[in-house]
Amino acid sequence: MSVGNTEKSRPPRADATTTHVIRSAEEATEIARGLAAAFAAEAGDRDRDRRPPAAELAVLSESGLLGITVPARFGGAGVGVTALAEVFRTLAAADASLAQIPHSHFVFLDALGRVGTEEQRARYFAAALGGARFANAQAERGGRTAADDATALRRRDGGGYLLDGVKYYSTGALFAHWLVVRAVLDGAPPLDGGAPRKALAYIPRDAPGVTVEDDWDGMGQRTTASGTVRLEGVRVEDDQIVPYSALFDGPTTYGARAQVLHAALDAGIARGALDAAVTAVARARPWFESGAATAAEDPLLVQRAGELEIAVRGAEALLREAAAAIDAAEGEPTAEATARASVATAVAKVAAARASLEASSALFELGGTRSASGALNLSRHWRDARTHTLHDPARWKVQHVGRWLLSGTPPPRHGQL
Repeated sequence: MSVGNTEKSRPPRADATTTHVIRSAEEATEIARGLAAAFAAEAGDRDRDRRPPAAELAVLSESGLLGITVPARFGGAGVGVTALAEVFRTLAAADASLAQIPHSHFVFLDALGRVGTEEQRARYFAAALGGARFANAQAERGGRTAADDATALRRRDGGGYLLDGVKYYSTGALFAHWLVVRAVLDGAPPLDGGAPRKALAYIPRDAPGVTVEDDWDGMGQRTTASGTVRLEGVRVEDDQIVPYSALFDGPTTYGARAQVLHAALDAGIARGALDAAVTAVARARPWFESGAATAAEDPLLVQRAGELEIAVRGAEALLREAAAAIDAAEGEPTAEATARASVATAVAKVAAARASLEASSALFELGGTRSASGALNLSRHWRDARTHTLHDPARWKVQHVGRWLLSGTPPPRHGQL
């Protein structure tokens, strides 16, 4: 993937006639396992060469996985968070970059289900079932904090809006059919406290005024296409606007649902790193003081491997617990239930982040000097873990968990919990 190249060509078309429709959670996880095995084969090469996973994403679209959360009444399987998190964990164990690309896709389908109109749901859910990919354009760099947006939707004479701004870290935008842009909604009454009200604009990736720059140069997650999106006078109609601020007006699992998928990515990275460590140990030689015939019989190495397995299994178990808590809260979204789901998700995210960093670093302890060979490119596991875990600070999740434990203080509603 060349850095600094501006991509202006049309994105690949999604074709509903070739897209499989998945009918159950069990079918979704089975298909994810098959795709993961195929994607793993060249994951290291794609990372090393920064090779865009265009062909792999086409396969992902055709598989039907991108439509699994579409409700049954719109033609989808309506799978729950537990199955969705397992799909993400499975794909991330094979290729964390590829697995992260559809993260925002599912988050913004969820937003439609919560605050979109019936017509918007029908339109965009049908697109997802047809294999279309939705990508985010949310993050900015100019504000005092990451929560500040300058990108704005301004009323246009004659109706509709004009959208202007610059977004960064727009994961998957290069390969998307639709971009979902978070922006300040001009003319809308401010929120309590004076903060501007925001909206999501669902716009075609090839709309006039949209430029997607292939300039992501992160040390990890090299093929997520998390580049820059520039928006200059993009025309947006009223039926392309979905309220964003309204997502947090009452008890909600919106943030927890988004965050548990990040936890699934970290848990997948951890498992992928540990699997790579097992392979590396098989090639390694035992330390001469151990008296062991093979590295796998070295008692100190065995001890370390056991500790890592416990850490990774713990993260996986906490991930399942958090996903189940979200599923339960979505059935009855009370303030208490949604708060418990957010806290469980924060716990899972911290544990998975720690496991991913520990396993991806310790794999070199287990594999020895040979495992550091550039040809093996095992460093991608650590680089992916370190890059992805910077997404939002775990230290604040620990704070919210502690406050819940000691004083019953519910976590805030802002999309990161």
